[in-house]
Amino acid sequence: MCVTDASVHDSQALDLLLDNTDEGQNLHADSAYTGKDQEILISKHKMNNKVHEKGCKNALLTENQKASNTEKSRIRARVEHIFGFMENSMHSMTLDCIGIKRATAAVGTLNLVYNMFRKIQIAA
Repeated sequence: MCVTDASVHDSQALDLLLDNTDEGQNLHADSAYTGKDQEILISKHKMNNKVHEKGCKNALLTENQKASNTEKSRIRARVEHIFGFMENSMHSMTLDCIGIKRATAAVGTLNLVYNMFRKIQIAA
């Protein structure tokens, strides 16, 4: 887990989130994680790059790229459901605390409570 202040973009914390236990695994992420720096990090950790491809005004995505992104979205959607549950059912996507240590504790507690909810759902 890596907690940063709001001025840090998610993709900038990628190196802090990956370690040698991730080798050989797929890295699914949205197109914000595209770019040379992220590609270098992904290859450094020997992970399979499953980051969404990004189109731009002068270079639209091909049909194959769109199909690839759709396939990647099937996996990513499962992770997005976690955030949806936290936001809608737990009403907890906004932290009202001051300081990175308190924010880290709050995020850790939020994750723990989500895992408890999930265990109850699976056991039922």
